[in-house]
Amino acid sequence: MDQAVKDQAVKDEVVKPAVPTAPAKGIQVTDNALKKIRSAMVKENVSPEQGGLRLGVQGGGCSGLSYNIRFDTQPRERDRVFQFEDVRVFVDPKSFIYLHGMTLDYHETLIQQGFVFVNPNSTKSCGCGSSFS
Repeated sequence: MDQAVKDQAVKDEVVKPAVPTAPAKGIQVTDNALKKIRSAMVKENVSPEQGGLRLGVQGGGCSGLSYNIRFDTQPRERDRVFQFEDVRVFVDPKSFIYLHGMTLDYHETLIQQGFVFVNPNSTKSCGCGSSFS
């Protein structure tokens, strides 16, 4: 292969547009949320090696479904486990239907503090932010 053909191959490779990637189908957790989860795990004596944060959805609330967040000592058999550095997040299969693609954030203001679920699957939510449909 002569040099002109090699140069053209390099140019073709550089010029080709990148293939768009699909949006993440898992769960995302912001740095603010990770900091709060880590400090709460220490207070609750939850081992990062075995335990983690369990996110779920249950029926109820003023909009039909409500978010459930708590610590768990270990994942269950069919859980999806998401790893964010030293923090693991467990989601059961039924809840994952409603939570895939969502981001868990943590906001702290003078008036209010707490975890915020940024969920693209939610069509409406209540004023408190813990219930959705």
